Amino acid sequence: MDLLHDLTDDEDFLELVNIVMHPRQPKVYRERTNEFNKWSDEEFRDRFRLSKPVVEYVINEIADEISSESNRNHALSASEMVLLTLRFLACGCFLQTTGHMMGVDKSTASRAVNKVTRAIARLATNVIKMPSTAEEIDQTKHQFYNISKFPRCVGAIDCIHIKIQSPGGNDAENYRNRKGFFSINTQVICNANLTITNIVCRWPGASHDANIFRNSNIHNKFENGEFGNALLLGDSGYGVKSYMMTPLANPQTPAEHLYNEAQIRTRNVIERCFGVWKRR
Repeated sequence: MDLLHDLTDDEDFLELVNIVMHPRQPKVYRERTNEFNKWSDEEFRDRFRLSKPVVEYVINEIADEISSESNRNHALSASEMVLLTLRFLACGCFLQTTGHMMGVDKSTASRAVNKVTRAIARLATNVIKMPSTAEEIDQTKHQFYNISKFPRCVGAIDCIHIKIQSPGGNDAENYRNRKGFFSINTQVICNANLTITNIVCRWPGASHDANIFRNSNIHNKFENGEFGNALLLGDSGYGVKSYMMTPLANPQTPAEHLYNEAQIRTRNVIERCFGVWKRR
Protein backbone atom coordinates (compact mmCIF):
# COMPACT_ATOMS: atom_id res chain seq x y z
CA MET A 1 0.00 0.00 0.00
CA ASP A 2 2.95 2.34 0.61
CA LEU A 3 3.81 2.03 -3.06
CA LEU A 4 0.32 3.14 -4.06
CA HIS A 5 0.62 6.28 -1.89
CA ASP A 6 3.86 7.16 -3.73
CA LEU A 7 2.12 7.29 -7.14
CA THR A 8 1.72 10.86 -8.35
CA ASP A 9 -0.76 10.46 -11.20
CA ASP A 10 -3.20 8.08 -12.86
CA GLU A 11 -0.74 6.97 -15.58
CA ASP A 12 1.71 5.60 -13.01
CA PHE A 13 -1.11 3.81 -11.24
CA LEU A 14 -2.36 2.20 -14.46
CA GLU A 15 1.17 1.12 -15.37
CA LEU A 16 1.57 -0.59 -12.02
CA VAL A 17 -1.79 -2.35 -12.39
CA ASN A 18 -0.74 -3.56 -15.86
CA ILE A 19 2.51 -5.00 -14.50
CA VAL A 20 0.71 -6.79 -11.66
CA MET A 21 -2.10 -8.13 -13.84
CA HIS A 22 0.05 -9.01 -16.87
CA PRO A 23 3.53 -10.03 -15.74
CA ARG A 24 6.09 -10.60 -18.51
CA GLN A 25 6.13 -14.21 -19.60
CA PRO A 26 9.49 -15.94 -19.89
CA LYS A 27 10.66 -16.31 -23.48
CA VAL A 28 10.14 -19.78 -24.92
CA TYR A 29 12.79 -21.08 -27.32
CA ARG A 30 11.67 -23.56 -29.92
CA GLU A 31 13.61 -26.79 -30.14
CA ARG A 32 16.16 -27.07 -32.94
CA THR A 33 17.11 -30.39 -34.41
CA ASN A 34 20.49 -31.46 -35.75
CA GLU A 35 19.87 -31.61 -39.50
CA PHE A 36 23.06 -33.61 -40.14
CA ASN A 37 21.89 -36.42 -37.88
CA LYS A 38 18.21 -36.18 -38.76
CA TRP A 39 18.50 -36.93 -42.50
CA SER A 40 20.24 -39.53 -44.58
CA ASP A 41 22.76 -38.36 -47.20
CA GLU A 42 20.15 -38.50 -49.96
CA GLU A 43 17.44 -36.78 -47.90
CA PHE A 44 19.92 -34.10 -46.82
CA ARG A 45 20.88 -33.36 -50.44
CA ASP A 46 17.22 -33.19 -51.47
CA ARG A 47 16.53 -30.55 -48.83
CA PHE A 48 19.69 -28.44 -49.04
CA ARG A 49 20.86 -29.11 -52.63
CA LEU A 50 24.39 -29.88 -51.39
CA SER A 51 25.99 -32.96 -49.86
CA LYS A 52 26.96 -33.10 -46.20
CA PRO A 53 30.75 -32.87 -46.86
CA VAL A 54 30.28 -29.77 -49.03
CA VAL A 55 28.10 -28.07 -46.41
CA GLU A 56 30.63 -28.92 -43.71
CA TYR A 57 33.36 -27.38 -45.87
CA VAL A 58 31.35 -24.15 -46.25
CA ILE A 59 30.68 -24.01 -42.51
CA ASN A 60 34.36 -24.45 -41.68
CA GLU A 61 35.34 -21.71 -44.14
CA ILE A 62 33.01 -19.02 -42.78
CA ALA A 63 32.34 -20.12 -39.18
CA ASP A 64 34.71 -17.57 -37.61
CA GLU A 65 33.12 -14.75 -39.61
CA ILE A 66 29.47 -15.47 -38.86
CA SER A 67 29.56 -17.01 -35.39
CA SER A 68 28.06 -15.01 -32.54
CA GLU A 69 30.49 -13.89 -29.84
CA SER A 70 28.19 -15.25 -27.15
CA ASN A 71 25.33 -17.69 -26.78
CA ARG A 72 22.94 -15.13 -25.31
CA ASN A 73 19.27 -15.59 -26.18
CA HIS A 74 19.98 -19.05 -27.59
CA ALA A 75 21.88 -17.61 -30.58
CA LEU A 76 22.11 -19.59 -33.82
CA SER A 77 25.33 -21.49 -34.35
CA ALA A 78 27.34 -21.13 -37.57
CA SER A 79 26.08 -24.54 -38.70
CA GLU A 80 22.44 -23.59 -38.11
CA MET A 81 22.83 -20.28 -39.96
CA VAL A 82 24.39 -21.95 -42.99
CA LEU A 83 21.71 -24.66 -43.12
CA LEU A 84 18.95 -22.08 -42.74
CA THR A 85 20.41 -20.05 -45.62
CA LEU A 86 20.84 -23.08 -47.87
CA ARG A 87 17.26 -24.13 -47.23
CA PHE A 88 16.02 -20.63 -48.07
CA LEU A 89 18.04 -20.60 -51.32
CA ALA A 90 17.12 -24.17 -52.22
CA CYS A 91 13.34 -23.88 -52.01
CA GLY A 92 12.79 -20.13 -52.52
CA CYS A 93 10.18 -20.04 -49.76
CA PHE A 94 9.34 -17.19 -47.38
CA LEU A 95 11.75 -16.29 -44.59
CA GLN A 96 9.04 -17.00 -42.04
CA THR A 97 8.67 -20.57 -43.34
CA THR A 98 12.42 -21.12 -43.39
CA GLY A 99 12.80 -19.66 -39.91
CA HIS A 100 10.07 -21.94 -38.56
CA MET A 101 12.03 -24.96 -39.79
CA MET A 102 15.03 -23.88 -37.69
CA GLY A 103 12.94 -22.69 -34.74
CA VAL A 104 13.64 -18.95 -35.13
CA ASP A 105 11.69 -15.81 -35.93
CA LYS A 106 11.47 -14.31 -39.43
CA SER A 107 13.70 -11.37 -38.48
CA THR A 108 16.38 -13.73 -37.14
CA ALA A 109 16.20 -15.77 -40.35
CA SER A 110 16.60 -12.60 -42.42
CA ARG A 111 19.73 -11.54 -40.54
CA ALA A 112 21.20 -15.05 -40.83
CA VAL A 113 20.61 -15.25 -44.59
CA ASN A 114 22.16 -11.82 -45.11
CA LYS A 115 25.21 -12.62 -43.01
CA VAL A 116 25.84 -16.06 -44.56
CA THR A 117 25.36 -15.04 -48.20
CA ARG A 118 27.77 -12.13 -47.81
CA ALA A 119 30.34 -14.38 -46.13
CA ILE A 120 30.05 -16.96 -48.92
CA ALA A 121 30.36 -14.26 -51.59
CA ARG A 122 33.64 -13.11 -50.05
CA LEU A 123 35.04 -16.60 -50.71
CA ALA A 124 34.62 -16.11 -54.47
CA THR A 125 38.25 -15.23 -55.18
CA ASN A 126 39.37 -18.43 -53.43
CA VAL A 127 37.25 -20.84 -55.45
CA ILE A 128 36.31 -19.08 -58.73
CA LYS A 129 39.54 -18.63 -60.67
CA MET A 130 40.97 -19.22 -64.11
CA PRO A 131 43.84 -21.67 -64.62
CA SER A 132 47.02 -19.72 -63.90
CA THR A 133 50.03 -22.03 -64.10
CA ALA A 134 51.28 -23.58 -67.33
CA GLU A 135 50.32 -27.02 -66.02
CA GLU A 136 46.75 -25.94 -65.19
CA ILE A 137 46.32 -24.26 -68.58
CA ASP A 138 47.59 -27.33 -70.45
CA GLN A 139 45.31 -29.61 -68.44
CA THR A 140 42.28 -27.40 -69.20
CA LYS A 141 43.14 -27.35 -72.91
CA HIS A 142 43.42 -31.15 -72.94
CA GLN A 143 40.00 -31.56 -71.25
CA PHE A 144 38.33 -29.29 -73.83
CA TYR A 145 40.15 -31.05 -76.69
CA ASN A 146 38.68 -34.37 -75.58
CA ILE A 147 35.14 -33.04 -76.19
CA SER A 148 35.35 -32.42 -79.93
CA LYS A 149 39.02 -31.99 -80.89
CA PHE A 150 38.98 -28.18 -80.56
CA PRO A 151 42.55 -27.10 -79.66
CA ARG A 152 43.91 -24.49 -77.21
CA CYS A 153 40.59 -23.77 -75.48
CA VAL A 154 40.67 -22.75 -71.80
CA GLY A 155 37.09 -21.58 -71.34
CA ALA A 156 33.60 -21.23 -72.76
CA ILE A 157 31.97 -17.84 -72.21
CA ASP A 158 28.37 -16.63 -72.24
CA CYS A 159 25.96 -14.44 -70.26
CA ILE A 160 22.85 -15.36 -68.31
CA HIS A 161 20.09 -13.11 -66.99
CA ILE A 162 19.44 -13.33 -63.24
CA LYS A 163 15.90 -12.11 -62.62
CA ILE A 164 15.41 -9.31 -60.05
CA GLN A 165 12.66 -6.99 -58.93
CA SER A 166 12.64 -3.51 -60.45
CA PRO A 167 15.28 -1.45 -58.57
CA GLY A 168 13.20 1.70 -59.08
CA GLY A 169 14.60 5.17 -59.69
CA ASN A 170 15.57 6.90 -62.93
CA ASP A 171 17.82 4.03 -64.08
CA ALA A 172 15.33 1.21 -63.54
CA GLU A 173 14.74 0.64 -67.27
CA ASN A 174 18.44 -0.13 -67.74
CA TYR A 175 17.72 -3.38 -65.92
CA ARG A 176 14.91 -4.43 -68.28
CA ASN A 177 16.38 -6.95 -70.72
CA ARG A 178 15.31 -7.80 -74.26
CA LYS A 179 12.90 -10.43 -72.90
CA GLY A 180 11.01 -7.78 -70.98
CA PHE A 181 11.87 -8.54 -67.35
CA PHE A 182 14.33 -6.90 -64.94
CA SER A 183 17.62 -8.71 -64.49
CA ILE A 184 21.35 -8.65 -63.85
CA ASN A 185 23.24 -9.75 -66.97
CA THR A 186 25.89 -12.07 -65.57
CA GLN A 187 28.96 -13.10 -67.56
CA VAL A 188 30.30 -16.59 -66.84
CA ILE A 189 33.30 -18.60 -68.04
CA CYS A 190 33.45 -22.31 -67.26
CA ASN A 191 35.82 -25.19 -67.96
CA ALA A 192 35.14 -28.59 -69.51
CA ASN A 193 33.99 -29.95 -66.12
CA LEU A 194 31.24 -27.28 -65.87
CA THR A 195 33.18 -25.54 -63.10
CA ILE A 196 32.76 -21.75 -63.12
CA THR A 197 36.21 -20.19 -63.44
CA ASN A 198 35.28 -16.51 -63.90
CA ILE A 199 32.14 -14.49 -63.20
CA VAL A 200 31.11 -10.85 -63.62
CA CYS A 201 27.84 -10.04 -61.87
CA ARG A 202 27.21 -6.28 -61.82
CA TRP A 203 25.75 -5.22 -65.19
CA PRO A 204 22.07 -4.30 -65.73
CA GLY A 205 19.95 -6.53 -67.95
CA ALA A 206 19.97 -4.17 -70.94
CA SER A 207 23.78 -4.43 -71.28
CA HIS A 208 25.11 -6.29 -74.31
CA ASP A 209 27.22 -9.41 -73.73
CA ALA A 210 30.11 -8.09 -75.82
CA ASN A 211 30.17 -4.79 -73.92
CA ILE A 212 30.35 -6.63 -70.59
CA PHE A 213 33.31 -8.64 -71.86
CA ARG A 214 35.15 -5.57 -73.21
CA ASN A 215 34.97 -3.93 -69.78
CA SER A 216 35.98 -6.98 -67.74
CA ASN A 217 39.31 -7.83 -66.13
CA ILE A 218 39.44 -11.17 -67.95
CA HIS A 219 39.36 -9.28 -71.27
CA ASN A 220 42.38 -7.25 -70.21
CA LYS A 221 44.25 -10.40 -69.19
CA PHE A 222 43.71 -12.01 -72.59
CA GLU A 223 44.64 -8.76 -74.34
CA ASN A 224 47.89 -8.69 -72.36
CA GLY A 225 48.68 -12.29 -73.30
CA GLU A 226 48.55 -13.68 -69.77
CA PHE A 227 47.13 -16.98 -71.09
CA GLY A 228 49.58 -17.35 -73.97
CA ASN A 229 47.95 -18.76 -77.11
CA ALA A 230 44.89 -20.02 -75.22
CA LEU A 231 41.39 -19.42 -76.60
CA LEU A 232 37.92 -18.61 -75.35
CA LEU A 233 34.84 -19.94 -77.16
CA GLY A 234 31.82 -17.65 -77.44
CA ASP A 235 28.62 -17.35 -79.44
CA SER A 236 28.04 -14.99 -82.37
CA GLY A 237 27.36 -12.08 -80.00
CA TYR A 238 31.08 -11.73 -79.34
CA GLY A 239 33.59 -10.24 -81.75
CA VAL A 240 36.30 -12.46 -83.21
CA LYS A 241 39.71 -11.91 -81.63
CA SER A 242 42.99 -13.77 -81.66
CA TYR A 243 41.85 -15.32 -78.38
CA MET A 244 38.06 -15.43 -79.02
CA MET A 245 36.59 -17.96 -81.44
CA THR A 246 32.93 -17.71 -82.51
CA PRO A 247 30.85 -19.73 -85.01
CA LEU A 248 31.05 -18.87 -88.71
CA ALA A 249 27.86 -17.17 -89.94
CA ASN A 250 27.72 -18.87 -93.37
CA PRO A 251 29.96 -21.92 -93.55
CA GLN A 252 30.60 -23.08 -97.11
CA THR A 253 33.41 -25.60 -97.20
CA PRO A 254 33.58 -28.95 -95.37
CA ALA A 255 36.37 -27.50 -93.22
CA GLU A 256 34.16 -24.59 -92.17
CA HIS A 257 31.28 -26.91 -91.33
CA LEU A 258 33.66 -29.07 -89.32
CA TYR A 259 34.97 -25.99 -87.47
CA ASN A 260 31.43 -24.89 -86.58
CA GLU A 261 30.50 -28.34 -85.36
CA ALA A 262 33.58 -28.58 -83.13
CA GLN A 263 33.16 -25.02 -81.84
CA ILE A 264 29.49 -25.41 -80.99
CA ARG A 265 29.87 -28.83 -79.37
CA THR A 266 32.81 -27.64 -77.29
CA ARG A 267 31.13 -24.36 -76.29
CA ASN A 268 28.02 -26.28 -75.24
CA VAL A 269 29.57 -26.82 -71.80
CA ILE A 270 28.58 -23.27 -70.79
CA GLU A 271 24.93 -23.99 -71.62
CA ARG A 272 25.07 -27.19 -69.59
CA CYS A 273 26.73 -25.25 -66.77
CA PHE A 274 23.82 -22.79 -66.73
CA GLY A 275 21.36 -25.70 -66.68
CA VAL A 276 23.05 -27.33 -63.69
CA TRP A 277 23.33 -23.97 -61.94
CA LYS A 278 19.62 -23.20 -62.33
CA ARG A 279 18.54 -26.65 -61.18
CA ARG A 280 20.83 -26.47 -58.17
